[in-house]
Amino acid sequence: MLMAIRLQGMDLEETVALTQALANSGQQLEWPEAWHQQLVDKHSTGGVGDKVSLVLAPALAACGCKVPMISGRGLGHTGGTLDKLESIPGFTVIQSPEQMQGLLEKVGCCIVGQSKELVPADGILYEARDVTATVDSLPLITASILSKKVVERLSALVVDVKFGGAAVFPRQAEARELARALVDVGAGLGLRVAAALTAMDHPLGRSVGHTLEVEEALLCMDGAGPPDLRDVVIRLESPPLHLNPGPTPAGGALLWLNGQAEAQAEGAARVAAALDDGSARDRFERMLATQGVDPGLARALCSGTPAQRRQLLPRAREQEELLAPADGTVELVRALPLARVLHELGAGRSRAGDPLRFGVGAELLVGVGQRLRRGKRGSRPRLSPAAAPPTPSTNCRPPPAGSPWLRVHLDAPALSDPQRRALQGALVLSDREPFAAPSPFSELILPPTNAQQ
Repeated sequence: MLMAIRLQGMDLEETVALTQALANSGQQLEWPEAWHQQLVDKHSTGGVGDKVSLVLAPALAACGCKVPMISGRGLGHTGGTLDKLESIPGFTVIQSPEQMQGLLEKVGCCIVGQSKELVPADGILYEARDVTATVDSLPLITASILSKKVVERLSALVVDVKFGGAAVFPRQAEARELARALVDVGAGLGLRVAAALTAMDHPLGRSVGHTLEVEEALLCMDGAGPPDLRDVVIRLESPPLHLNPGPTPAGGALLWLNGQAEAQAEGAARVAAALDDGSARDRFERMLATQGVDPGLARALCSGTPAQRRQLLPRAREQEELLAPADGTVELVRALPLARVLHELGAGRSRAGDPLRFGVGAELLVGVGQRLRRGKRGSRPRLSPAAAPPTPSTNCRPPPAGSPWLRVHLDAPALSDPQRRALQGALVLSDREPFAAPSPFSELILPPTNAQQ
Protein backbone atom coordinates (compact mmCIF):
# COMPACT_ATOMS: atom_id res chain seq x y z
CA MET A 1 0.00 0.00 0.00
CA LEU A 2 2.76 2.47 0.92
CA MET A 3 4.55 1.98 -2.40
CA ALA A 4 1.24 2.38 -4.23
CA ILE A 5 0.73 5.71 -2.45
CA ARG A 6 4.25 6.79 -3.35
CA LEU A 7 3.83 5.86 -7.02
CA GLN A 8 0.21 6.90 -7.56
CA GLY A 9 -0.10 9.69 -5.03
CA MET A 10 -3.28 10.63 -3.15
CA ASP A 11 -5.81 13.32 -3.90
CA LEU A 12 -6.74 15.99 -1.37
CA GLU A 13 -9.73 14.13 0.05
CA GLU A 14 -7.71 10.94 0.52
CA THR A 15 -4.83 12.77 2.22
CA VAL A 16 -7.25 14.54 4.56
CA ALA A 17 -8.82 11.18 5.47
CA LEU A 18 -5.43 9.57 6.12
CA THR A 19 -4.30 12.49 8.28
CA GLN A 20 -7.49 12.38 10.35
CA ALA A 21 -7.22 8.60 10.78
CA LEU A 22 -3.65 8.93 12.07
CA ALA A 23 -4.69 11.70 14.45
CA ASN A 24 -7.60 9.60 15.75
CA SER A 25 -5.34 6.60 16.49
CA GLY A 26 -4.38 7.90 19.93
CA GLN A 27 -5.06 10.40 22.65
CA GLN A 28 -6.37 13.87 21.83
CA LEU A 29 -5.14 16.87 23.80
CA GLU A 30 -7.95 18.75 25.52
CA TRP A 31 -7.80 22.42 26.45
CA PRO A 32 -10.22 24.91 28.02
CA GLU A 33 -12.67 26.18 25.39
CA ALA A 34 -11.63 29.76 26.17
CA TRP A 35 -8.16 29.01 24.80
CA HIS A 36 -9.24 27.97 21.31
CA GLN A 37 -8.26 31.14 19.42
CA GLN A 38 -5.00 31.43 21.35
CA LEU A 39 -3.61 27.98 20.48
CA VAL A 40 -0.86 28.14 17.82
CA ASP A 41 2.26 26.21 16.86
CA LYS A 42 5.15 26.14 14.40
CA HIS A 43 6.83 23.19 12.69
CA SER A 44 10.04 23.01 10.64
CA THR A 45 11.13 20.37 8.16
CA GLY A 46 14.65 20.63 9.62
CA GLY A 47 17.84 22.50 8.91
CA VAL A 48 21.29 23.48 10.17
CA GLY A 49 21.44 26.11 12.91
CA ASP A 50 17.64 26.31 13.05
CA LYS A 51 16.85 27.56 16.56
CA VAL A 52 13.70 29.49 15.60
CA SER A 53 11.41 27.43 17.87
CA LEU A 54 13.47 28.33 20.95
CA VAL A 55 12.77 32.01 20.27
CA LEU A 56 9.34 31.95 18.67
CA ALA A 57 7.47 29.89 21.29
CA PRO A 58 8.20 32.25 24.22
CA ALA A 59 7.76 35.32 22.00
CA LEU A 60 4.29 34.15 20.99
CA ALA A 61 3.46 33.37 24.62
CA ALA A 62 4.46 36.93 25.50
CA CYS A 63 1.98 38.09 22.84
CA GLY A 64 -0.89 36.22 24.52
CA CYS A 65 -0.77 32.91 22.63
CA LYS A 66 -0.80 29.38 24.01
CA VAL A 67 1.93 27.33 22.32
CA PRO A 68 1.83 23.55 23.02
CA MET A 69 4.88 22.79 20.88
CA ILE A 70 5.49 19.06 20.37
CA SER A 71 8.96 18.87 18.89
CA GLY A 72 11.49 16.27 17.79
CA ARG A 73 15.09 15.16 18.08
CA GLY A 74 17.87 15.51 15.57
CA LEU A 75 18.88 12.74 13.21
CA GLY A 76 21.69 12.81 10.68
CA HIS A 77 22.95 16.32 9.92
CA THR A 78 19.88 18.20 11.23
CA GLY A 79 19.65 19.37 14.82
CA GLY A 80 16.66 18.68 17.06
CA THR A 81 14.91 21.28 19.21
CA LEU A 82 14.55 18.82 22.10
CA ASP A 83 18.28 18.03 22.06
CA LYS A 84 19.14 21.72 22.18
CA LEU A 85 16.91 22.26 25.20
CA GLU A 86 18.26 19.17 26.93
CA SER A 87 21.73 20.72 26.76
CA ILE A 88 20.42 22.99 29.55
CA PRO A 89 20.95 20.99 32.77
CA GLY A 90 17.67 19.75 34.22
CA PHE A 91 15.38 20.50 31.28
CA THR A 92 12.72 17.79 30.97
CA VAL A 93 10.96 17.21 27.65
CA ILE A 94 8.66 14.42 28.88
CA GLN A 95 5.44 16.06 30.06
CA SER A 96 1.98 14.55 30.50
CA PRO A 97 -1.07 16.28 28.95
CA GLU A 98 -1.97 17.53 32.42
CA GLN A 99 1.53 18.96 32.89
CA MET A 100 1.34 20.57 29.44
CA GLN A 101 -1.90 22.30 30.41
CA GLY A 102 -0.27 23.54 33.61
CA LEU A 103 2.64 24.92 31.58
CA LEU A 104 0.29 26.73 29.23
CA GLU A 105 -1.58 28.20 32.21
CA LYS A 106 1.58 29.37 34.02
CA VAL A 107 3.88 30.24 31.13
CA GLY A 108 1.89 30.28 27.90
CA CYS A 109 4.21 27.84 26.10
CA CYS A 110 5.93 24.50 26.44
CA ILE A 111 8.29 22.52 24.21
CA VAL A 112 7.91 18.80 24.77
CA GLY A 113 8.51 15.43 23.14
CA GLN A 114 5.83 13.27 21.57
CA SER A 115 4.41 10.67 23.96
CA LYS A 116 3.53 7.13 22.89
CA GLU A 117 -0.14 7.92 23.47
CA LEU A 118 -0.21 10.62 20.77
CA VAL A 119 -0.63 9.50 17.14
CA PRO A 120 0.77 5.97 17.67
CA ALA A 121 -0.21 4.94 14.13
CA ASP A 122 2.17 7.53 12.70
CA GLY A 123 5.10 5.89 14.49
CA ILE A 124 4.16 2.49 13.07
CA LEU A 125 3.69 3.96 9.60
CA TYR A 126 7.00 5.83 9.75
CA GLU A 127 8.93 2.66 10.61
CA ALA A 128 7.25 0.92 7.68
CA ARG A 129 8.09 3.82 5.35
CA ASP A 130 11.73 3.64 6.45
CA VAL A 131 12.09 0.04 5.24
CA THR A 132 9.92 0.34 2.11
CA ALA A 133 11.68 3.31 0.45
CA THR A 134 8.60 5.52 0.85
CA VAL A 135 9.96 8.16 3.24
CA ASP A 136 9.83 10.79 0.47
CA SER A 137 6.14 10.28 -0.40
CA LEU A 138 4.45 13.70 -0.38
CA PRO A 139 1.03 12.56 0.92
CA LEU A 140 2.68 10.47 3.65
CA ILE A 141 4.92 13.37 4.70
CA THR A 142 1.91 15.70 4.79
CA ALA A 143 -0.19 13.29 6.85
CA SER A 144 2.67 12.62 9.27
CA ILE A 145 3.31 16.32 9.95
CA LEU A 146 -0.31 17.43 10.25
CA SER A 147 -1.62 14.45 12.24
CA LYS A 148 0.64 15.43 15.16
CA LYS A 149 -0.65 19.00 14.98
CA VAL A 150 -4.33 18.08 14.68
CA VAL A 151 -4.22 16.42 18.12
CA GLU A 152 -2.98 19.72 19.60
CA ARG A 153 -6.36 21.33 18.72
CA LEU A 154 -4.73 24.44 17.28
CA SER A 155 -6.35 27.49 15.75
CA ALA A 156 -3.33 28.20 13.52
CA LEU A 157 -0.05 26.62 12.43
CA VAL A 158 2.99 27.86 10.49
CA VAL A 159 5.23 25.28 8.81
CA ASP A 160 8.76 26.31 7.84
CA VAL A 161 9.51 24.25 4.72
CA LYS A 162 13.24 24.33 4.00
CA PHE A 163 14.83 23.96 0.57
CA GLY A 164 18.44 23.93 -0.58
CA GLY A 165 21.66 22.01 -0.15
CA ALA A 166 21.10 21.05 3.51
CA ALA A 167 17.32 20.53 3.32
CA VAL A 168 15.09 17.54 2.62
CA PHE A 169 14.11 19.23 -0.65
CA PRO A 170 17.06 20.53 -2.71
CA ARG A 171 14.81 22.47 -5.10
CA GLN A 172 12.35 25.19 -4.21
CA ALA A 173 9.69 23.74 -6.52
CA GLU A 174 9.63 20.50 -4.50
CA ALA A 175 9.37 22.41 -1.24
CA ARG A 176 6.53 24.51 -2.67
CA GLU A 177 4.62 21.35 -3.58
CA LEU A 178 4.78 20.14 0.03
CA ALA A 179 3.92 23.61 1.32
CA ARG A 180 0.78 23.78 -0.81
CA ALA A 181 -0.23 20.27 0.27
CA LEU A 182 0.14 21.23 3.95
CA VAL A 183 -1.95 24.38 3.49
CA ASP A 184 -4.70 22.60 1.52
CA VAL A 185 -4.91 19.51 3.74
CA GLY A 186 -4.92 21.76 6.80
CA ALA A 187 -7.89 23.64 5.35
CA GLY A 188 -9.65 20.32 4.76
CA LEU A 189 -9.17 19.52 8.45
CA GLY A 190 -10.38 22.91 9.63
CA LEU A 191 -6.87 24.07 10.59
CA ARG A 192 -5.48 27.35 9.28
CA VAL A 193 -1.97 26.53 8.02
CA ALA A 194 0.55 28.92 6.47
CA ALA A 195 3.71 27.48 4.93
CA ALA A 196 6.90 29.52 4.71
CA LEU A 197 9.58 28.58 2.18
CA THR A 198 13.06 29.37 3.52
CA ALA A 199 16.49 28.67 2.05
CA MET A 200 18.79 26.18 3.79
CA ASP A 201 22.03 26.38 1.84
CA HIS A 202 23.69 28.48 4.56
CA PRO A 203 23.29 27.83 8.31
CA LEU A 204 20.65 29.96 10.01
CA GLY A 205 22.37 32.44 12.29
CA ARG A 206 26.03 32.29 13.27
CA SER A 207 26.06 29.22 15.55
CA VAL A 208 25.57 25.50 14.96
CA GLY A 209 25.55 23.04 17.84
CA HIS A 210 23.33 22.50 20.87
CA THR A 211 24.61 24.85 23.58
CA LEU A 212 25.88 27.37 21.03
CA GLU A 213 22.40 27.59 19.52
CA VAL A 214 20.81 28.04 22.96
CA GLU A 215 23.20 30.95 23.55
CA GLU A 216 22.32 32.47 20.18
CA ALA A 217 18.59 32.07 20.84
CA LEU A 218 19.04 33.96 24.11
CA LEU A 219 20.96 36.66 22.23
CA CYS A 220 17.97 37.01 19.90
CA MET A 221 15.70 37.30 22.95
CA ASP A 222 17.99 40.09 24.18
CA GLY A 223 16.84 42.04 21.12
CA ALA A 224 20.14 41.36 19.36
CA GLY A 225 21.63 38.36 17.57
CA PRO A 226 22.11 37.56 13.88
CA PRO A 227 19.82 39.51 11.54
CA ASP A 228 18.77 36.43 9.54
CA LEU A 229 17.52 34.62 12.67
CA ARG A 230 15.57 37.65 13.85
CA ASP A 231 14.27 38.09 10.31
CA VAL A 232 12.81 34.58 10.20
CA VAL A 233 11.20 35.01 13.61
CA ILE A 234 9.58 38.39 13.03
CA ARG A 235 10.35 40.28 9.75
CA LEU A 236 8.74 43.70 10.24
CA GLU A 237 7.82 44.33 6.60
CA SER A 238 4.87 42.36 5.23
CA PRO A 239 3.24 42.52 1.79
CA PRO A 240 -0.43 43.36 1.32
CA LEU A 241 -2.47 40.19 1.74
CA HIS A 242 -3.97 40.37 -1.75
CA LEU A 243 -0.51 39.95 -3.28
CA ASN A 244 1.54 36.78 -3.62
CA PRO A 245 3.59 37.14 -0.43
CA GLY A 246 7.32 37.57 -0.54
CA PRO A 247 9.45 37.72 2.62
CA THR A 248 6.94 37.60 5.47
CA PRO A 249 7.16 37.06 9.24
CA ALA A 250 6.51 33.67 10.82
CA GLY A 251 5.45 35.21 14.12
CA GLY A 252 3.43 37.94 12.45
CA ALA A 253 1.67 35.41 10.24
CA LEU A 254 0.65 33.29 13.24
CA LEU A 255 -0.81 36.24 15.16
CA TRP A 256 -2.73 37.23 12.03
CA LEU A 257 -3.91 33.68 11.33
CA ASN A 258 -5.41 33.22 14.78
CA GLY A 259 -7.05 36.64 14.80
CA GLN A 260 -4.82 38.34 17.39
CA ALA A 261 -3.55 40.86 14.84
CA GLU A 262 -5.48 42.61 12.07
CA ALA A 263 -2.52 42.43 9.69
CA GLN A 264 0.70 40.46 9.46
CA ALA A 265 2.78 43.60 9.91
CA GLU A 266 1.00 44.32 13.19
CA GLY A 267 1.64 40.77 14.38
CA ALA A 268 5.30 41.01 13.39
CA ALA A 269 5.69 44.28 15.28
CA ARG A 270 4.27 42.67 18.41
CA VAL A 271 6.69 39.74 18.17
CA ALA A 272 9.58 42.17 17.63
CA ALA A 273 8.53 44.14 20.69
CA ALA A 274 8.48 40.93 22.77
CA LEU A 275 12.11 40.33 21.79
CA ASP A 276 13.22 43.91 22.37
CA ASP A 277 11.49 44.53 25.72
CA GLY A 278 12.62 41.26 27.33
CA SER A 279 9.16 39.73 27.70
CA ALA A 280 10.01 36.78 25.42
CA ARG A 281 13.15 36.10 27.45
CA ASP A 282 11.07 36.26 30.65
CA ARG A 283 8.70 33.60 29.26
CA PHE A 284 11.68 31.46 28.26
CA GLU A 285 13.06 31.68 31.81
CA ARG A 286 9.68 30.67 33.25
CA MET A 287 9.42 27.77 30.80
CA LEU A 288 12.88 26.51 31.79
CA ALA A 289 12.09 26.68 35.50
CA THR A 290 8.71 24.98 35.05
CA GLN A 291 10.21 22.20 32.90
CA GLY A 292 12.82 21.14 35.43
CA VAL A 293 15.70 23.63 35.25
CA ASP A 294 16.85 24.98 38.62
CA PRO A 295 15.23 28.43 38.95
CA GLY A 296 18.58 29.99 39.86
CA LEU A 297 20.21 28.58 36.74
CA ALA A 298 17.26 29.66 34.58
CA ARG A 299 17.53 33.18 36.00
CA ALA A 300 21.30 33.33 35.53
CA LEU A 301 21.05 32.11 31.93
CA CYS A 302 18.38 34.61 30.98
CA SER A 303 19.81 37.62 32.81
CA GLY A 304 23.52 37.00 32.23
CA THR A 305 25.89 38.33 29.61
CA PRO A 306 26.91 36.08 26.69
CA ALA A 307 30.21 35.31 28.43
CA GLN A 308 28.43 34.44 31.69
CA ARG A 309 25.97 32.19 29.87
CA ARG A 310 28.81 30.28 28.25
CA GLN A 311 30.10 29.31 31.71
CA LEU A 312 26.70 27.83 32.69
CA LEU A 313 26.24 25.40 29.79
CA PRO A 314 28.22 22.31 28.70
CA ARG A 315 31.36 23.28 26.81
CA ALA A 316 33.69 21.40 24.50
CA ARG A 317 37.23 20.82 25.69
CA GLU A 318 38.98 22.48 22.74
CA GLN A 319 38.46 25.24 20.18
CA GLU A 320 40.13 25.46 16.79
CA GLU A 321 39.94 28.41 14.42
CA LEU A 322 40.26 28.33 10.64
CA LEU A 323 41.78 31.12 8.59
CA ALA A 324 40.54 32.21 5.17
CA PRO A 325 42.30 30.26 2.38
CA ALA A 326 42.10 33.26 0.01
CA ASP A 327 40.97 36.87 -0.28
CA GLY A 328 37.35 37.27 -1.29
CA THR A 329 33.77 38.12 -0.39
CA VAL A 330 31.75 35.47 1.44
CA GLU A 331 29.04 34.22 -0.92
CA LEU A 332 28.02 31.23 1.15
CA VAL A 333 29.06 28.87 3.90
CA ARG A 334 27.67 25.54 2.76
CA ALA A 335 25.61 24.15 5.62
CA LEU A 336 25.78 20.47 4.71
CA PRO A 337 29.58 19.87 4.86
CA LEU A 338 29.76 21.95 8.04
CA ALA A 339 27.00 19.87 9.65
CA ARG A 340 28.60 16.61 8.53
CA VAL A 341 31.91 17.46 10.20
CA LEU A 342 30.13 18.44 13.41
CA HIS A 343 28.20 15.17 13.22
CA GLU A 344 31.52 13.29 13.05
CA LEU A 345 32.70 15.23 16.09
CA GLY A 346 29.69 14.09 18.12
CA ALA A 347 27.13 16.87 17.68
CA GLY A 348 24.70 14.61 15.80
CA ARG A 349 23.38 11.08 15.92
CA SER A 350 23.16 8.42 13.22
CA ARG A 351 20.64 6.27 15.08
CA ALA A 352 17.93 7.12 17.59
CA GLY A 353 19.36 6.93 21.08
CA ASP A 354 22.97 7.74 20.15
CA PRO A 355 24.66 9.98 22.77
CA LEU A 356 25.38 13.61 21.93
CA ARG A 357 28.23 15.95 22.78
CA PHE A 358 26.29 19.08 23.64
CA GLY A 359 29.29 21.42 23.60
CA VAL A 360 30.47 20.47 20.11
CA GLY A 361 29.61 23.03 17.45
CA ALA A 362 30.84 25.89 15.31
CA GLU A 363 30.62 29.67 15.24
CA LEU A 364 30.72 31.59 11.97
CA LEU A 365 32.89 34.62 12.70
CA VAL A 366 32.00 36.35 9.42
CA GLY A 367 28.75 36.78 7.53
CA VAL A 368 27.56 36.43 3.96
CA GLY A 369 28.56 39.50 1.97
CA GLN A 370 31.58 40.31 4.14
CA ARG A 371 35.10 40.63 2.71
CA LEU A 372 37.75 38.21 3.97
CA ARG A 373 41.54 38.41 3.81
CA ARG A 374 43.70 35.37 3.39
CA GLY A 375 45.52 34.00 6.42
CA LYS A 376 49.30 34.19 6.38
CA ARG A 377 50.99 31.52 4.29
CA GLY A 378 52.11 28.62 6.45
CA SER A 379 50.09 29.76 9.47
CA ARG A 380 48.64 26.97 11.58
CA PRO A 381 45.05 26.78 12.85
CA ARG A 382 45.03 28.40 16.27
CA LEU A 383 43.62 26.89 19.43
CA SER A 384 41.86 29.52 21.49
CA PRO A 385 40.57 29.61 25.05
CA ALA A 386 36.84 29.62 25.78
CA ALA A 387 35.39 32.82 24.43
CA ALA A 388 32.09 34.61 24.39
CA PRO A 389 29.89 34.25 21.29
CA PRO A 390 30.87 36.60 18.47
CA THR A 391 28.82 39.74 17.99
CA PRO A 392 27.29 39.51 14.50
CA SER A 393 28.50 42.31 12.26
CA THR A 394 26.02 44.20 10.13
CA ASN A 395 28.69 45.96 8.08
CA CYS A 396 30.84 44.66 5.27
CA ARG A 397 34.22 45.84 6.51
CA PRO A 398 36.82 43.07 6.33
CA PRO A 399 38.41 41.73 9.49
CA PRO A 400 42.18 42.18 9.86
CA ALA A 401 44.37 39.93 7.72
CA GLY A 402 44.84 36.58 9.37
CA SER A 403 41.59 36.76 11.35
CA PRO A 404 39.70 33.45 11.57
CA TRP A 405 36.41 32.92 9.75
CA LEU A 406 35.28 29.85 11.72
CA ARG A 407 35.66 28.69 15.31
CA VAL A 408 35.07 24.97 15.90
CA HIS A 409 34.28 23.66 19.39
CA LEU A 410 35.36 20.04 19.77
CA ASP A 411 36.20 17.42 22.39
CA ALA A 412 38.91 15.83 20.23
CA PRO A 413 42.44 17.28 20.54
CA ALA A 414 42.21 18.77 17.04
CA LEU A 415 40.43 18.51 13.72
CA SER A 416 41.71 15.89 11.30
CA ASP A 417 43.13 17.02 7.97
CA PRO A 418 40.06 15.70 6.05
CA GLN A 419 37.78 17.60 8.43
CA ARG A 420 39.75 20.81 7.92
CA ARG A 421 39.59 20.36 4.14
CA ALA A 422 35.83 19.75 4.30
CA LEU A 423 35.28 22.87 6.38
CA GLN A 424 37.48 25.05 4.18
CA GLY A 425 35.59 23.67 1.19
CA ALA A 426 32.33 24.86 2.75
CA LEU A 427 33.49 28.47 2.47
CA VAL A 428 32.53 29.95 -0.92
CA LEU A 429 34.30 33.20 -1.85
CA SER A 430 33.91 35.50 -4.84
CA ASP A 431 35.60 38.58 -6.30
CA ARG A 432 32.56 40.84 -6.12
CA GLU A 433 32.17 43.83 -3.82
CA PRO A 434 30.80 43.33 -0.29
CA PHE A 435 27.00 43.21 -0.14
CA ALA A 436 24.11 42.99 2.30
CA ALA A 437 23.15 39.39 3.06
CA PRO A 438 19.74 38.40 1.66
CA SER A 439 16.92 37.10 3.83
CA PRO A 440 16.51 33.30 3.87
CA PHE A 441 12.77 33.84 3.41
CA SER A 442 11.46 33.15 -0.09
CA GLU A 443 7.67 33.13 0.09
CA LEU A 444 4.71 32.46 2.33
CA ILE A 445 1.76 30.36 1.17
CA LEU A 446 -1.41 31.35 2.99
CA PRO A 447 -4.59 29.34 3.59
CA PRO A 448 -7.55 30.00 1.31
CA THR A 449 -10.01 32.68 2.37
CA ASN A 450 -13.61 31.77 3.11
CA ALA A 451 -14.54 32.99 -0.36
CA GLN A 452 -11.96 30.70 -1.97
CA GLN A 453 -13.15 27.72 0.07
